[in-house]
Amino acid sequence: MDTAYRSFGGEVEASSTPTICRLPDSRRHQLSAIARLHQGERQKAARGELRLPLPAGLAYDRAGTIVLNPDEEVRARLHLVFAKFRELQSARRVMRYLDRNGLSLPVRPLLGPSPHEIVWRAPDSTRENPAYAGAYVYGRRQKDPSRCRPGSLTGTVKVAIADWAVCLHAAHPGYISWEEFMANQRRLADNVAHFEAGHAGVPRKGAALLQGIAVCGRCGRRMSMRYTGPNADYPVYCCRSDRDQEGSALCQEVRALAVDALVQRVVLDALVPDQIEIALAAAGQLEQESRQLERQWALRVERARYEAERARRQYDAVEPENRLVARSLERAWEERLRVAEAVEQEHARWRGQEPLLIGPAECAGLQALGENLPRIWNAATTSAADRKRILRFVIREVVLDQKRTRGQVWLKIVWQTGATSEHHVQRRVHTYRNYIDIDRLRQRIVELNAEQKMDAEIAAILNQEGFVAARGCAFKGENVWLLRTRWGIPTVKINGVDKNPRRWPDGSFSIQGAAAELGLTPQTVFDYLARGLLAGRQLAKGQPWQIELSDEQISQLRNRVRRTKHSKKEAS
Repeated sequence: MDTAYRSFGGEVEASSTPTICRLPDSRRHQLSAIARLHQGERQKAARGELRLPLPAGLAYDRAGTIVLNPDEEVRARLHLVFAKFRELQSARRVMRYLDRNGLSLPVRPLLGPSPHEIVWRAPDSTRENPAYAGAYVYGRRQKDPSRCRPGSLTGTVKVAIADWAVCLHAAHPGYISWEEFMANQRRLADNVAHFEAGHAGVPRKGAALLQGIAVCGRCGRRMSMRYTGPNADYPVYCCRSDRDQEGSALCQEVRALAVDALVQRVVLDALVPDQIEIALAAAGQLEQESRQLERQWALRVERARYEAERARRQYDAVEPENRLVARSLERAWEERLRVAEAVEQEHARWRGQEPLLIGPAECAGLQALGENLPRIWNAATTSAADRKRILRFVIREVVLDQKRTRGQVWLKIVWQTGATSEHHVQRRVHTYRNYIDIDRLRQRIVELNAEQKMDAEIAAILNQEGFVAARGCAFKGENVWLLRTRWGIPTVKINGVDKNPRRWPDGSFSIQGAAAELGLTPQTVFDYLARGLLAGRQLAKGQPWQIELSDEQISQLRNRVRRTKHSKKEAS
């Protein structure tokens, strides 16, 4: 008797034959009877004849055959749930959609005051039962001795689909196909972020566009996210598996902003030919969704009215003299009438907020938006999660590697069609040793310096030509001065790197020479230049001043300085 006895949703393991033989006869006969019962149950389930509890969307007819629930509202609600999951790809989003539109879900509880009766509850779970796919399944759960408490029916764990004891496809009508059921299970598993298993996770509200689909180009693992900056608003893609598993250094980190901007541009360019079709499809989808919701509300109102009418018939059927029963039925009737009135009022409010039909103006507006996808993408009402969902419709994953090419991030986009495209984007570097095009930058600075351009002018020209500084910002005069100093490029001043002489070769004075000639400080000379008391020129901004001074001007300015000194002494 070295076998494992299975019951519905569980299994009971027997010990070896010698141990069984040492038990009393009554106990051995009891175990044998249990084994035969379980074996018979297993064989009956293998033929699809064992009567199992059904979810709310299915029912047994009088012949014992499994059919779709005859309640039209139950069927319509479940069809809506599966249709919205195909669209939204997230169980939580489906539940929020139902809750936002005031729609409940049908449930058939196994325990409670009215077991096996349909009750309506707020949406809080997903439809994962394989019976909805028309499959007859036995052994979805099994007993776990480590979780089972004495005298308790709990302590079971889920069994993998491949290990189900019995799984008969197309055994009865269903709401979806078996292939769609398996695709839904894969989607639900993929919505849980599990990088080691390759699960991307559901799109979230973070700013990183490639969250969940970024793959390290060096080791092939999924890349996780972290946010830096004083306000934690700078996303970074990290490959930290080596550090977490082996304690070594990070594989690589890639700043997300530049990469996301490139991927966004590529995706929008790829969708340009289909913009009009996208707009028309969006208009049709909105109208179809409005009709589906209207039908759900109509069925809900119809049910409420039926319940009220049924309570009225029960009240009319009672004898008027039997007030003990009549009063209770009258209260039940009034309660049903209040419920029906509340449902009708909610329906009216919903129709006021959600128009059933889309008019020509709305269709024209949708088509105009569809022809300008970047406007929709960058709209304030488009959340980060919405952008990620749009992205995942066309892109499967993006492979990143910032160490393959100096100063660049190499990325390979894997499209949903299986096609791939490679791109490069310049990245921020800490030093110019890793700059993407350091040779061309140096050559351009040398050329502009030879044209007698000052550092600020060189920086402006570099920005106009598309050069970017090492840290990703625009060039400034200080950056050019630093690079000239590092590369030994001389200044373009008249006297090179020497100190300014008192007089230039053409006879004009420098700032220092004019100050010495007039007995002033260099700062006062600058002040005189600004006030027009002195005339001077510069070959370019930043070049030394060349001041013209005649003997008569020198005499006048000296007398002015002398009078100013005397007046200051008298005032003191």
